[in-house]
Amino acid sequence: MDNSIRLSQLIEDLELEKIYVSDNYRKVEIVSGEINRPGLQFIGYYKNFLPERIQIIGEQEWEYLDDLKSEERYKTMKMFFSYKIPALVISGNHWIHDEIIELARERNISILKTKYSVSKFASILQNYTSVEFAPTIRRHGVLLDVYGVGVLITGKSGIGKSEAALDLITKGAAKLISDDSVIIREVENRLIGSSPRITQYFMEIRGVGIIDIQKLFGIGYIMEEKEIEMVVHLEDWDSEEEYERLGIENDYEEILGKKVAKYTLPIKPGRHIGLIIEVATKNYKQKEMGYNAADELNKRILEESIERRKKNK
Repeated sequence: MDNSIRLSQLIEDLELEKIYVSDNYRKVEIVSGEINRPGLQFIGYYKNFLPERIQIIGEQEWEYLDDLKSEERYKTMKMFFSYKIPALVISGNHWIHDEIIELARERNISILKTKYSVSKFASILQNYTSVEFAPTIRRHGVLLDVYGVGVLITGKSGIGKSEAALDLITKGAAKLISDDSVIIREVENRLIGSSPRITQYFMEIRGVGIIDIQKLFGIGYIMEEKEIEMVVHLEDWDSEEEYERLGIENDYEEILGKKVAKYTLPIKPGRHIGLIIEVATKNYKQKEMGYNAADELNKRILEESIERRKKNK
């Protein structure tokens, strides 16, 4: 995805008040998570000015403009608005001078307000854009929180991903983040999964149709996002395939350059997939805490073999 955000999306997500919006504000792209305080520009210094950033007027900038006479303020803002900025944000509870609104309309530039201070708004904007600008892909699958572990269930369409997920949700072992399409972002060296807004908290169960997990089970059965720590891949059982039986060797899948623990589960009638995913998740947590059941069994076998050799001597 491109490293840009529509201004209209930013306004909605950050709950900015619209004083005036340009007629093309739904197409205006924000390409930086940094802000610019145009104090130097108001005194005529435009060297190294970064007009592509969100411009914000804080306490000091507002006081300076307020001290100017109307004609001087108009001249100052006319020069400022000659640059194509994405939007001008006024922080705090300051009223907005008529000259600013007049020139914004003339230059077709959006004027917005935030209730936060400049420093607080800058922090919110940077946190927001760090997620929105992060490397992103979409994967077909179901993302759950299973006992605190982010589990991405993958496999071909119709193999039973949603049914296995629903089994875990109904027994209280899992929370739903996304069904069918999972948005994955790399944020601060972690893979964060979420749902497209239009399908958030909905699941498709073949033979039943679309169900709303939040409405059916309550808010405790859903989450907005989750770090992906484990992949469970479902595939049809192949009698000629050699499947992992001990679990000594760890398998991984690479997502956005990050290696994620992977379990491949073969599907055939009679296998309780939801239960197996639950056990696989608990086994993964044990490994993360330093205990590997396969290693422990191997250790016991070796110890028993050594004891037998001693007795036979």
